[in-house]
Amino acid sequence: MEPRFQAAFKAMEDLEKGAIANPDEGRMVGHYWLRNTKLAPNSFLRVQIENALDAVCKLNLRLLHRVVLLKILSVGIGGSALGLQFVAEALAPDNPPLKIRFIDNTDPAGIDHQIAQLGSELASTLVIVISKTTYVVYLSNKNLSTLSGGTPETRNGLLEVQKAFREAGLDFSKQGVAITQEDSLLDNTARIEGWVARFPMFDCVGGRTSEMSAGIDIREMLVGASMMDNATRSTMLRNNPAALLALCWYWASDGVGSKDIVVLPYKDSLLLFSRYLQQLVMESLGKEFDLDSNRVDQGITVYGNKGNTDQHA
Repeated sequence: MEPRFQAAFKAMEDLEKGAIANPDEGRMVGHYWLRNTKLAPNSFLRVQIENALDAVCKLNLRLLHRVVLLKILSVGIGGSALGLQFVAEALAPDNPPLKIRFIDNTDPAGIDHQIAQLGSELASTLVIVISKTTYVVYLSNKNLSTLSGGTPETRNGLLEVQKAFREAGLDFSKQGVAITQEDSLLDNTARIEGWVARFPMFDCVGGRTSEMSAGIDIREMLVGASMMDNATRSTMLRNNPAALLALCWYWASDGVGSKDIVVLPYKDSLLLFSRYLQQLVMESLGKEFDLDSNRVDQGITVYGNKGNTDQHA
């Protein structure tokens, strides 16, 4: 396996330098650069990332000094929700300065429940709407248009929240924040309506790897994430924790995902870890074709709940 791992290490090195990782969409993979902007493949992207980080920190300072906004309502699905929920649950203090709620489903009863739980505190709630995924809109019988920043499920949640604001006599634009790709439907909506802030979601960062935005000390989190990146850059297999984990998965599943993974966290704050891994692992590794266009139909299925609960079952 050593030659294959050395090839993988070289591919990872190229990836971090800006190689195209998704040939179908022509995309790079750049969440590493968010954690260390010096690694960005060009100065333009580096400045974009640094400016976005500065803007997030400035808004955070404004919020902490304004007693008016005491809650956060995050509207998003999939990678735009699970990672944030997991990090907020695992790392937030017992009494965070801004308590966060999530609308991450299209269940009308669930959305109504979250809004009802806020009650009069809706007036002191910052609403963060997160959407990157593209979706297809039918323009005519023959023409299709793909639009970004307009995930239908997220849009549904946003419409319900805006309706609640109108019924309460509140101006949503004074409490709304958008995180999305520049010039997307959501970005343009936030710009035209004059929302509090708009932050970019870079094309090179997938939703499921954007969990570093959950209301914690963002710069400290990024430092820690960068340290973990360094730990996984070793080209010596026995010293690389990510490579060792990959080797274990490969060996245990016969190299084709023939077995499932069960994740049983015994710490209450890590309850959402298994749910986050379900999306991260299954969406990343579940493939119909490999990069050489060979049909493989493989992936790894992840299950898991709270340790004691699943152990008892």
